[in-house]
Amino acid sequence: MSIPNSRVPLLLFISLMFFTSFPGLTLGAVVSLRSIEIFKTHEWLKATTTVYFLCKGENMTVLLDVKRPHAIYAFNGQESWQPLSNFSSKKCKRCGLYEEDSITLDDVFDEWEFCPSDFAAPDGEYIRFKEKEFNATFLCPECLSLAGVDEHDDGKGMHIAVVVLLSVLVSIILILGVVGAIKFWRKKLREQDRARLLKLFEDDDDIGDELGLGSAI
Repeated sequence: MSIPNSRVPLLLFISLMFFTSFPGLTLGAVVSLRSIEIFKTHEWLKATTTVYFLCKGENMTVLLDVKRPHAIYAFNGQESWQPLSNFSSKKCKRCGLYEEDSITLDDVFDEWEFCPSDFAAPDGEYIRFKEKEFNATFLCPECLSLAGVDEHDDGKGMHIAVVVLLSVLVSIILILGVVGAIKFWRKKLREQDRARLLKLFEDDDDIGDELGLGSAI
């Protein structure tokens, strides 16, 4: 039995509520850059430099405003090039801060293991300092809860969430099936009542014919 079209939005609504109730299943912990100061540049042929942030396997993020050393650049997290990256689990990433080089390979300010557990400050801040290179402050409030969740508990919670969703969907399908069966049963009863009524009229006509009432009228 097909599910009526009017029930489809209900299923979509249930699915939407499920994923919004368990945001960890679909969304990651967003990392943005709050401030940075570079202490030197490695490119000698240009008056300004091009600095970018990159995690292995991801696209580079060019820090468009960072051009000169010994200047503190502060950001609000809403710049067009933000966010820098995001975490979907407790697993660390290999990331770094680099400077484009017009002749040789790009220069490295620093490379390190970037982890959700780094953001241990109450507001989700993480300060990365490399002597004679740079001082940067990263922000990831969602990393506080992400780093505090045990992997076993996270897997168990996901399993429970999936079971809950399947239970809800099965319940909806059963309810729709019962409603459809009731409607079908009522329709069959109406058809039977109509058939009995028509048969009753036919029997009355036969009795009238036998008594000659039809010719008398």
